[in-house]
Amino acid sequence: MIEKKSPAKVNLRLTVLRKRDDGYHDIATLMQRISLYDELTFTHLPVNIVVTCPGSPLPEDQGNIVYRAAAAYFSRIGYKKGVAIRLTKKIPIAAGLGGGSSNAATTLMTLNELTKGNLSQEELMALGKNLGADVPFFIFGKTAWATGIGDCLQEAAPLPTWWFLLINPGFPVSTRMVYEKLNLRLTRDDINCSIPLFKMGCDSGLLEGLVNDLEDVTLALYPFLNQLKRFLINCGALGALMSGSGPTVFGIFATETEARQANEALLQKGWGNLRTYLAHSV
Repeated sequence: MIEKKSPAKVNLRLTVLRKRDDGYHDIATLMQRISLYDELTFTHLPVNIVVTCPGSPLPEDQGNIVYRAAAAYFSRIGYKKGVAIRLTKKIPIAAGLGGGSSNAATTLMTLNELTKGNLSQEELMALGKNLGADVPFFIFGKTAWATGIGDCLQEAAPLPTWWFLLINPGFPVSTRMVYEKLNLRLTRDDINCSIPLFKMGCDSGLLEGLVNDLEDVTLALYPFLNQLKRFLINCGALGALMSGSGPTVFGIFATETEARQANEALLQKGWGNLRTYLAHSV
């Protein structure tokens, strides 16, 4: 048996460039892994793939991205035996934090280790792309700019070590629904945009460059999220933003102490069924 941790991510910048004629969207996003983890255990089986998710509403069959990742990996290398995978969720589901993509990436990398499949990082990333646009990022394993549909990666310049207070309102948001409601024109025109251009806007003040185009949709549907962002700023956050398609919002703090103080102040508000998480960049 082998145990692995599967990290969450936040988007420090997410710009939607266009809707493509294949229905997907070209984006430019800066993604950072954080120390909020799901836990996975892997055990050899003679045959079959068995996935269990104790305490979670996730399916335990082909409807689970972990199952599909294992099946895709075994098919890729022609592996005839099986594996039991237990997934213990700590990252909220459908929260804009990439939990499912991270689980799939961890599954691919761990099975490559367990079976001595010897697939390269590039081969694993190509396999992961078919499972989800964010999966290659977690295999890449570094803070990165992602372009295309999120699968073209370039290592980002070193960022400060920050603390994050994440606030999840306790309900999921569909990424597909958010993108469908985003008002962008369908175009085949070339986009004159590059990673260095975005880096220039952030190197002189990354915190001032916190942008998420998907906020326009999600915050309009759930105005309370705006209130949470304002609260974080009033508590001393250096910046606040929604991650991915939401609904999780986060505040960036220079120290753990400041993040904890903000969390305590939030809990005293008694604002419904909020879930909060403290994490740092990794």
